Amino acid sequence: MIQLLFTLLMIQVAFILILSFANPIRKLVVKGLDLLKQGRGPLVTKTVAATMLVVFGSTMYTITKIQKRSKDAGIVNPTDEVLMAHRLLEASLLGFSLFLGLVIDRQHYYIREINLLRKNLETAKKRSHGNESSRRRVAAETGKPKVK
Repeated sequence: MIQLLFTLLMIQVAFILILSFANPIRKLVVKGLDLLKQGRGPLVTKTVAATMLVVFGSTMYTITKIQKRSKDAGIVNPTDEVLMAHRLLEASLLGFSLFLGLVIDRQHYYIREINLLRKNLETAKKRSHGNESSRRRVAAETGKPKVK
C-alpha cells in the first residue's frame, strides 16, 4: 500500500505543478477536472476521500494502541517499533494525499474563477469600446463637441 500511496502523491504533486504554471497541458488538466466534477464524479471523489479518511483514522488508532502497549510493557519491542514506523509512514502519506487533493481542488476552482473574470473583463472592454465609438460617431454627425 505504501508504494501505491507514494505513486498517488507523485501524481498529485505533478498535477499541482501543472496547475501552478501557465502551459498548454494546464488547459487539458483543467478541462479534465471540469469533466470529472460533472455527473457522478463528485460523488465518487467524496466516497474515495471518505474511505481514505476512515483508513487514516484506523491507522491512527493502531498507532495509539502500539504506543499504549509499549508504555504499559515498559520496554520497546523491536516488532512494535517496525509496526509503528510502518503505520506512521502510512498515516503521513494518507494525510498528505488528502491535503494535496484539497489543494488541487482549490487550484482548479481559482483557475476557473480567473478565467471567468478574464472573459467578463474582455466583454466589458468590448462593450465600453463599442459605446465610446458610437458616442464619437454621434458627436461627429451632429457637429457638437465632445463632452467628457
